Amino acid sequence: MKSEENYKEINKQSWNNKTQHHFDSDFYDLDGFLKGNTSLQETELKLLGDISGKSILHLQCHFGQDSISLSRLGTVVTGVDLSNKAIEKAKELAVKTNSQTTFICCDIYDLPNHLDKQFDIVFTSYGTIGWLPDMDKWAKIVSRFLKPGGRFVFVEFHPVVWMFDDDFDKIGYNYFNSGAIIETEEGTYADRNANIRQENVTWNHSMSDVVNSLIKNGLIINSLDEYDFSPYNCFNHTIEYEAKKFRIAHLDNKIPMVYAIECTKKKAQITASN
Repeated sequence: MKSEENYKEINKQSWNNKTQHHFDSDFYDLDGFLKGNTSLQETELKLLGDISGKSILHLQCHFGQDSISLSRLGTVVTGVDLSNKAIEKAKELAVKTNSQTTFICCDIYDLPNHLDKQFDIVFTSYGTIGWLPDMDKWAKIVSRFLKPGGRFVFVEFHPVVWMFDDDFDKIGYNYFNSGAIIETEEGTYADRNANIRQENVTWNHSMSDVVNSLIKNGLIINSLDEYDFSPYNCFNHTIEYEAKKFRIAHLDNKIPMVYAIECTKKKAQITASN
């Protein structure tokens, strides 16, 4: 299908359409961020732990709030995103916040053509892998840019969430990756009334696909946790049952909504020679 073949261009345009609306939205709370609020959530902060002095590669960073929040914790951060509009805004934010964060605009599969170094930590979170067709290629990128002994910290919406239709009334999609999902979206999760319309090309990825791809590419799984809430109010029919914890009202705590993985890249094996 033409849309699937051109998914990078289509999705880049989609995110370019959304960026200014996201930048201006209450959802992203730019005013609070500029005053020093972190955009990072409790789940990933606990997994990251004390990261002062570390180098971090942030994959699919959007317009850089999480990247800059990581830098505020005493790290040296490089953020990567497909959308040139998002990277332009990220660079503006870096100047406004006096952050030394570096930003690169490219598709992450193409990152080896734009960057040649390894990091203490690779980080990515919330709504990222669904834009990518191949988890093995993704895990290869994660491993390629991690130092031996380095950590991968990953927080993502649970694949069970993506099985439902938009109203969470029925199963509408395959749990497993059965090919590209091509849809047209009006508005955006951060501003449902935004006067924009864009085509998206996405893929569903099962838990086993993600985990086995990481293992295959030299990463040791230290922890895998599942959560019955979303820290973001980005779905329909939600209730906030605790601060920054949202569930689908009629499903309550019956489905997982987020999962988190922390890995370590295997250190190179030294073999004795005769």
